[in-house]
Amino acid sequence: MVRFSHSVFALPFALSGAALATTVSTIRPAQAAWIVVAMVGARNAAMGFNRLADHAIDGRNPRTAGRELPQGRLSRRTVWAFTAALSVLFIVAAVQLGPLCGRLAPVALAIAFGYSYTKRFTWASHAFLGLALAIAPVGGWLAVAGSFAWTPVVLGIAVSLWVAGFDVVYACQDTAFDRRAGLHSVPERFGVPAALAIARGLHGAALVALAAVGWLGQLHPVYWVGWAAIVGVLAWAHRLVRPDDLSRVGVAFLSLNGVVAVLYFGAVLVAVLAAR
Repeated sequence: MVRFSHSVFALPFALSGAALATTVSTIRPAQAAWIVVAMVGARNAAMGFNRLADHAIDGRNPRTAGRELPQGRLSRRTVWAFTAALSVLFIVAAVQLGPLCGRLAPVALAIAFGYSYTKRFTWASHAFLGLALAIAPVGGWLAVAGSFAWTPVVLGIAVSLWVAGFDVVYACQDTAFDRRAGLHSVPERFGVPAALAIARGLHGAALVALAAVGWLGQLHPVYWVGWAAIVGVLAWAHRLVRPDDLSRVGVAFLSLNGVVAVLYFGAVLVAVLAAR
């Protein structure tokens, strides 16, 4: 039902936020471990809740009708138990990371869960998903530094734009179904060609924000090598998808965007270490 491997979309950015925070504070091994636990708990709790919220919709959509809940391979009670357990795990981990993280944990869950309902009333639902994942780098920073700063906030904006961009492309697969079902998305509202153009714009803005992170953090030049590589990966991903051929969306906007997340964390980590 939920692929733990898909934590790759948020976890590297949480770790990036934590790595950036080591420029102003010291990280302990236990903190790094609790950050991983928190991210895996939050992300998979959110996915479990999403499956519950979309149970009936998934059953009517040919692309998702084979999922576990619509097929009856899992009961709603089981998925609720899964979601509740991971939510508790996230809150426990957040408390371990400090008072501020503990107080903000319910807010983070509310945002992550609330996203599941946004496509029922707005085509800007992709922005809400971006907001949900933008919490990751800010949370990683707060776990180590204990207070807010502009660098993680700008990184959060970059993540929000990046996620919204690839979610717009992913939603292109469901354009016809969304129109029949009365659901909202950028492709449903503006059409697939315009949606792909919007996604390119969002990713361009995300790259600008990532550049701003490097400038604000005064990061080592190796950061810019990683940034340039991310530019190349995103450009390649967009070349794989056309309005008349969405067959490679899975490769372009799942696999390659996972590469972007890991690549970014690697660039940040090496840049921080190289500056010492």
